[in-house]
Amino acid sequence: MAVQDIMPTWVGATAKQIARGVRRGDVSATQVVADHLDHVATVDSELAAFRAVRGGEAVTEAEKVDEQDDLANLPLAGVPVAVKENTPVAGLPTWNGSAAVRTSVAEADHEVVRRLRGAGAVILGVTRMPELGLWGSTDDETGSTRNPWDLTRTPGGSSGGAAAAVSAGLVPIAHGNDGLGSIRIPAACCGLVGLKPGRGVVPCQLGADDWFGLAEHGMLATTVADAAVGFAILAGRRPETLVPPQRLRVGVSLRSPVVGVQPDAPNRDAVTTAGRLLAAAGHDTLRADPVYPTALGLQGLATWFAAAAVEVQASGVARGSLQRRSRRHIALGDWARRRGYVREADRAAWRDRSIGFFADHGVDLLLTPALAGTPPQADGWSRRSWRSNLLTNVRYAPYAAPWNMAGLPALVVPVGRRPDGLPVAVQLVGPPGSELLLLGVAGQFELAAPWPRHAPGYPRVPAATP
Repeated sequence: MAVQDIMPTWVGATAKQIARGVRRGDVSATQVVADHLDHVATVDSELAAFRAVRGGEAVTEAEKVDEQDDLANLPLAGVPVAVKENTPVAGLPTWNGSAAVRTSVAEADHEVVRRLRGAGAVILGVTRMPELGLWGSTDDETGSTRNPWDLTRTPGGSSGGAAAAVSAGLVPIAHGNDGLGSIRIPAACCGLVGLKPGRGVVPCQLGADDWFGLAEHGMLATTVADAAVGFAILAGRRPETLVPPQRLRVGVSLRSPVVGVQPDAPNRDAVTTAGRLLAAAGHDTLRADPVYPTALGLQGLATWFAAAAVEVQASGVARGSLQRRSRRHIALGDWARRRGYVREADRAAWRDRSIGFFADHGVDLLLTPALAGTPPQADGWSRRSWRSNLLTNVRYAPYAAPWNMAGLPALVVPVGRRPDGLPVAVQLVGPPGSELLLLGVAGQFELAAPWPRHAPGYPRVPAATP
């Protein structure tokens, strides 16, 4: 009996399972996409993960995959993928988080979208983000994107829609981008693997100035293997089998980059759990605290403000049409630029210092908490004050931003659950070129302590087990 005769749906399967099934003829790409579109239609009304779903267009793309004579070289053959709404997809507007900053219909795909399609992926739709990608929660006047683990909580931001979609099984993997934690924060909120590659590994071409070089494209996934395949495709590489790393020295730090903000007990415990997993895998751990200068925080804030100002200036958007929190953010960005507080020399100095950290402490990787606290409530952040948004973001998610400033690769991986049932994760940071090493260590975590691939209650169909 053929596999397609006994499997009711491919929703819930991994990207690698789907691609393998399509390549060997167990299922058509058209059927896989139809299954996922049905699931989106059933579930996304409560999650608001998607800004737009490409129903008919996605089916047509899937049919073209099925018509290809040779699928052997398509690592994502027939895999439904979501793209973050600030990244151009041909035939769709680029929303950038709100109607106020939406651009006209894109005539061509962004390079990372082109690479996904070239690998056989089918673009199911585009996922929601906060206005201009500025915030660690995802909502606007049309609705709040919700965390599948707890619908009262945010899935994080700015790739919040992507994380919600993957966590609920709407797609097996999703594209995101990360300027100050926008892949890793949602991955931590939703129990996913989220990798921010190092600077220059994946073509960015995002907005006016790539957020002064802080932003990178990456993927969110439920398994390390899927994250590795997604990374390879975006980086223009052939996927390769991850090799379990030999004995490493891993620095462990709870130190917060933000003075006065400390991780809560579940996030401290997550680092302890991760340390035990590292030891069980044969690695050595030692205390190694990065020194986060006060000036770094001020430079990071100034760059965050200025990135929004540059983006809006380049787009010609009327500032009065933006959300109140965004207008205040942009005004501060104008001020920071006038005062000369956004300097490439400062970012280069921090990058050199960060790279030197590994040699100075004799460590291969750094382990930190992924978050400092619980993901905030989901409702109404786009209507709240700039100050409220800023303080909430900084307090619950301070650990990601320094590594964007340094341009170093960083990865978030789940390691358990909080007492309230939400997932809890840790962050691994490495020197330039260590993306596969980070994934390899995450794979050791996954093997030793597997995590739930989806939020409880999702997907709401029988799971595929090819």
